[in-house]
Amino acid sequence: MSRDVCTDADGHRTRTSRLSWRSCRTDADGHRNRECRLGNRDRAQSNVVGVAVLLGVVVVALGSLTAGIGTVVEENAAAADSARVAADLDAALDPVAATGVHRGRVSFTEGQLLTVERDLRVLNATGVMRRVRVGAVVFTAGDRRVAFLAGAVVRGPPDNARLRTAPPITASRGGGASDGDEPGVLVVGAPKVNGSAAVSATGGGSVVLRTTVSHHRTALGNGTYRVAVETATPEAWRRHVERRNATATTRDFDGDGVVSVVAAYPGERVAYLVVHDMRLEVRRG
Repeated sequence: MSRDVCTDADGHRTRTSRLSWRSCRTDADGHRNRECRLGNRDRAQSNVVGVAVLLGVVVVALGSLTAGIGTVVEENAAAADSARVAADLDAALDPVAATGVHRGRVSFTEGQLLTVERDLRVLNATGVMRRVRVGAVVFTAGDRRVAFLAGAVVRGPPDNARLRTAPPITASRGGGASDGDEPGVLVVGAPKVNGSAAVSATGGGSVVLRTTVSHHRTALGNGTYRVAVETATPEAWRRHVERRNATATTRDFDGDGVVSVVAAYPGERVAYLVVHDMRLEVRRG
């Protein structure tokens, strides 16, 4: 077969598009063979399709990478926002050190700041001696949560929270007549949020918390004591109590579905209850 003519042994034109451009360049009249044109066109189209598919894969990959980076940035921004709210609440609500009027600002990108009902109870061997409606200030934004409760600042959702600031409850080593030691001391500080708030923001905002603080001290006498704090984050409180060498249990005192973490302090003690009353006013910053 001629290298330049694309015919078979009977003189008929071949129908293959697989011949190379060099062996199937022209027909007997010197014109470019149609099959060769089609074969080269097929190869050109295949190249175009291949490039398009490759570009599509690259675009999808870049889109996934961009989405992943965006998610990381959003998560980091949310974590920074939560940390800032925790620090601001800690500074704005300072009932133990403050007396009289105290102001502080709480800033957040988006979310809601509101007050909720919470109780602190002091129990002795016979039952509840004192009940203080301490309340709580809670910030929420999606699954982020920060709460000021009984002087403690707790950061994180209920199943993964931790105490950033400990409550003002102090217990010395217990004793008693049975072992010849002097009784220990238990001082229960109970910061009380005396007011209400419900503020939300989107795209950035801040609120000013103004508190007028007064202190009331009550001697409870000698005995064995437990302190119960009603909370939506019991695991964080339980870990804190156990690190303070107390025994922690939980109990729902009023049947509202929110349990209290009950800290039992061993030995006989002289107990004092100090209520830090914070008359709260909230306004947008």
